[in-house]
Amino acid sequence: MLKVDNISLYYGAAQALRGVTVTAEPGKVTCVLGRNGVGKTSLLRAMVGQQAISSGSITFDGTDISTLKPYERARRGISFVPQGREIFPLLTVEENLKTGYAPLKRADRNIPDDVFSLFPVLNSMLGRRGGDLSGGQQQQLAIGRALVMRPKLLLLDEPTEGIQPSIIKDIGRAISYLRSLGTISIVLVEQYLDFACELGDNFAVMDRGVVKFACDRSTLDPSEISRQMAL
Repeated sequence: MLKVDNISLYYGAAQALRGVTVTAEPGKVTCVLGRNGVGKTSLLRAMVGQQAISSGSITFDGTDISTLKPYERARRGISFVPQGREIFPLLTVEENLKTGYAPLKRADRNIPDDVFSLFPVLNSMLGRRGGDLSGGQQQQLAIGRALVMRPKLLLLDEPTEGIQPSIIKDIGRAISYLRSLGTISIVLVEQYLDFACELGDNFAVMDRGVVKFACDRSTLDPSEISRQMAL
């Protein structure tokens, strides 16, 4: 389980996060929503260790990881699919997937069957360069690379951005399957409200670096979330 407790984060003199608290539990999807520039990506960067927090704490499986480096968090099972995908365009699909081996023990360095069952197109394109894939295929590759790491916590930053509807459905099915395993905590940053409401168990709407509204599926009102995002 991930617990982000009252964290603040600065870029120089600019404060990006102000006392943010969210949790992510195994077998559940925590959706973080809000307009561009409200701090959603900064929150993920804090979780993965790409940006240091100035106060508060981040605990994972009961251990404070607030000061750990990104590679140390990766070794603990935290995997990140960034906005923009950030695949290696000159490497093949297979080579891109194998970059997920970095935090793994040698005995675990193989591509799980789930990667190809969730995204069959990757299996048919193993020899193609990542840069030759469509945007949707690159997004599937980025998620597949994250799954190679055997994550306990999967962080997804706007995986539907600029993606055609058929692949959005594939990504949604993949997230539903991963949630059903009951072992992976998922944090989904999203602006596509229908997609988030379909998949989410817990919801947090951010604005100006704070969580201004939160609810769970039992009290979910999509119209209220939409209203909060528009305020």
